[in-house]
Amino acid sequence: MADETKTLIIEYPAEILWAVQQEQAEFEADARILLAVKLYETGKLTTGLAARMAGVSRSTFIFLLGRHGLSAFGEGPEEVEDDLENARRASHRQ
Repeated sequence: MADETKTLIIEYPAEILWAVQQEQAEFEADARILLAVKLYETGKLTTGLAARMAGVSRSTFIFLLGRHGLSAFGEGPEEVEDDLENARRASHRQ
């Protein structure tokens, strides 16, 4: 079952390509990535499964999460920065 794949067909008007200023292949690749990112964000997929859906490596998918303001570590970039700053302050108090 792990190697089995399914196909999803989504119809869209040709005008969308003009609206987003992309070629068909680029738009469809971005759509795959966006769907995978959203399914990860909602907790439905792991980074590994989402990466497979997006058609990229897991490390590339983790990078893409950052470009979409998400973290593979369950927190947003701002929360990670706040945690880092709090840890630095706590280590200076001792």
